[in-house]
Amino acid sequence: MKKLIKGNDAIAMAAIEAGCRFYYGYPITPQNDIPEYLAREFPKIGGTFLQAESEIGAINMILGSAAAGKRAMISSSGPGISLMQEGISYMSGSEIPAVIVNIQRSGPGLGGISPSQGDYFQATRGGGHGDYRTPVFAPSSVQEMYDLTFLAFDVADEYRNPVVVLADGMLGQMKEPLDLRHPPQRELPEKTWALTGCAGRKPQLLKSLYLGHRELDKHCWDLWKKYQRIISREIRFEEVETKDADLVVVAFGSAARISKTAVKDARKEGLKVGLFRPISLWPYPEQRLEELAKTAKAFLVVELNTGQMVEDVKMSVGKDKPIHFYGRPPGADALPMPIEILDQIREVYP
Repeated sequence: MKKLIKGNDAIAMAAIEAGCRFYYGYPITPQNDIPEYLAREFPKIGGTFLQAESEIGAINMILGSAAAGKRAMISSSGPGISLMQEGISYMSGSEIPAVIVNIQRSGPGLGGISPSQGDYFQATRGGGHGDYRTPVFAPSSVQEMYDLTFLAFDVADEYRNPVVVLADGMLGQMKEPLDLRHPPQRELPEKTWALTGCAGRKPQLLKSLYLGHRELDKHCWDLWKKYQRIISREIRFEEVETKDADLVVVAFGSAARISKTAVKDARKEGLKVGLFRPISLWPYPEQRLEELAKTAKAFLVVELNTGQMVEDVKMSVGKDKPIHFYGRPPGADALPMPIEILDQIREVYP
């Protein structure tokens, strides 16, 4: 069955169906549909919804519920996610799973409410302090808003790690037909680590403070080993017309949606152009990009910012192939049209 659903609502629906019963957050445009939906629906199913006094309070409430073994989610936009960074670092250090949704708006600072991809560095580089990483999934459709939220809960529980769903104001507000069938869910380990009371068992502790001799050293390397497992198992991407492509357009999320039309139009003109869309922004599909560089003659990176993912493309492809960039930072008159990206393709086509 398909229904016409807004992107933000698709995330909220997926969270409920994935077993999330704890949500804490604070209003900020353009993600307010998510807390509005959950505030309406959670009381019907025994869920706990609370509008916290701030994003700082909300992320620490998430930490508490998730530490008790419950599926918990928080959503916000750029400025709110900035305020959560200390809590996300604490959760990563304590190995507490949760889902963090960022419906990006423009920045830096308060910026504005227009769609943006300016939080790429914040999401993929950790954002907070210390040696930690968070898996990041970037949907490019309402269907993926739904499916990747399911995936995010499973990945969070499997690796005991916060997971970020990174979308933007365009995807959050647009409506598309949504297939409501549940995506396959994983066989997950029992949460024997959860703080559920110590009756009948030894007390246990979730912490990120290690003061004993070389305790923190061991803990950080254990986390690193976990991140290597995530890298080996959780890379996701989409390719369109890349087998014979002389020019590969690299884009994610909304920018990839728009670029896909431009690539199809370029093909109609006889230009051998393909699209590479990272779905996991961390771990990043660098190995596949490196392989594409063996046959492609050049790359064009398209982002709704002044250039962030382009750095990962450069590190993946190396210095032997030209890497061009077309950015549309927030605050412009509108999102780029496919014809604008097609013009860039014509300009840089090798």
